[in-house]
This record gives sequence, C-alpha cells and structure tokens, in this order.
Amino acid sequence: MKYKAAILTLSLTSFFAPMAWAQDALKDVADNPNSPLAGVAASQAHTEMSADEVARELSNPNSPLASLNGKLQYRTFDGNLPGASNQDSMTFLFQPVFPFDLGEASSGAAQTLFVRPAIPYFFNQPTFNSGTGVFEDVAGMGDIVVDFSYGQTTKNGFLWALGGVTTLPTATDSRLGSGQWSIGPELLLGKFEKWGVYGIFPSHQWDVAGWGDRSVNVTSIQAFFAYLPGGGWSISTQPIMDYDWQASQWTIPINLTISKTLKVGKTPLKIALEADDFVEQSDTFGQDWMIGLKITPVVENFIQNWITGK
Repeated sequence: MKYKAAILTLSLTSFFAPMAWAQDALKDVADNPNSPLAGVAASQAHTEMSADEVARELSNPNSPLASLNGKLQYRTFDGNLPGASNQDSMTFLFQPVFPFDLGEASSGAAQTLFVRPAIPYFFNQPTFNSGTGVFEDVAGMGDIVVDFSYGQTTKNGFLWALGGVTTLPTATDSRLGSGQWSIGPELLLGKFEKWGVYGIFPSHQWDVAGWGDRSVNVTSIQAFFAYLPGGGWSISTQPIMDYDWQASQWTIPINLTISKTLKVGKTPLKIALEADDFVEQSDTFGQDWMIGLKITPVVENFIQNWITGK
C-alpha cells in the first residue's frame, strides 16, 4: 500500500500543479475587467477566422479554441480465441474541450489551461465468456478519461504542457471497464513549423482505488505529425501506443488521418477520416483495424465567458 500512496501523491501533484500555476491568471480574468484576458478573444474570434486559420489552430494541442469532438469508430479484432477474427465493434467517443485562455506569460508565450473529459459509449463491444467459450456483445458506457493540464505555446513555435490524467470507473457493465480509479502524469512537447506541427504526448496511469481485479499500470505515448498544405486541409499521423506493464504487452497502431476544416455559416467545422492498422497487439485477443469519422464544430467558450462575465 505504501507504493500506491506514493503514486497517488505524485499523480495528484501533477494533476493539480497546473491549477496552482494558472491561479494568478484566472484571478486576473475574474477580478480585473481591464485585463486583456477578459475579452476572451480566442473564444469569440473563431467566427472571424478563415477555415485555414482554424485548421492550423486546431492542430495545436494547446489551442484555446473551444470545440465539441465526436468520434464514431468501427473496429475489427483478431486473436487466438475461438471466433476472435469474426468480431467487430462500434464505439462513439464524445470529448468536449473548453480551455481557459490565460493570455500571455511574461515571456510572451500564449498560456492555456485544459480540462478535457473523454466519454465513450460502446454499441457492441465483444467480450469472451470463458464459461461458454463464445463471444458476447456488450453495450453501454465505458470508463471516462479526464486530463487536466497547463500549456504554453511560444512565439517561436515551441509548445509544451504538463498535467495529469485520470480514468474514472464509470462503466455501466464491468466488462466495459477496469473497475479501478487510475491516475498519473502527462507531458506534451511539440514544435510548430510553417508547414505543420509535430510532437509527442506521453502519459502514465496506475490504479489507486477500486473494486476490479485488474491492476492498471499502463504507459501511453501519442506521437503526432501533421502537414498543413492549406485550404483547411490536414494530413497527419497520430498513433496512440500503449504498453501494459502488468501483461508486458505493447499495442501499436499505424495511423493515417485526413481532415478538412470548413465554415458552415460562421461556425468552423472540422471533418476527419482516420484509419489504424494494429501491427502489435495481444495474441489472445486484440484490435486489428480501426476506421473512424470525427466531426469537430468550434463553438463559443461559454464556460470562460460565464467565469469572466461576458
């Protein structure tokens, strides 16, 4: 239990440290009507930006733009279990993003504070019944993942963020989640160029409480590389690679994502198609292919507007 207490302390520190760093800036937003932050320009100016400008801004993980991300993902599976190669699933992932634009740091870097929940719903997740020896489809909500981070984007294009990530045991069926509350640190490092952006986004989670019998000790690494040719287009690769320390197992996809940002009236809308080919996964049962459709409208940041009284 001592190591779990140490993990919890470290993780909570990484989770709430960004709040301490941003406290003065948030106080300035709330208390000073003359603050440059009080205008929340980023949340209101999205309607004035061109589709190409919005596409570039959305490719920045530290973007202050508020958005509603909806992902519909179809997966196929493979493995040694009987019938594994015949399994497929459909999942919807909803991730609202309402960042706090904290204005410029003393160095001139743009500051942003994020709270990003990811809420999954499984329409037909295949689970293996060891008693009957066959797969059964399960539907319901999965575990909700929330990350909380503070980031900066410098004028020379370097971007970084530091914070924490936690998984809440919210699954409506025990077969759709771990039954564990897990938490850990996350880090973002990247660089903007004239042609696009690239970087890496590692995180780690340990279980610290819960009722499930599956321990969580997982490292996730998202590498991202996006080419922005103009006209609102983006061609990118952004695979999420996981290593399960309990099972000594990698899950590694090759990813390709193509997106187009356009304006519907005054509202910017990003539409993306993505595909994952899993080149490394569990031999017993794991993902084989994933094809996804992602729709992201950019919206007014009503949360920051409410805080600042706008």
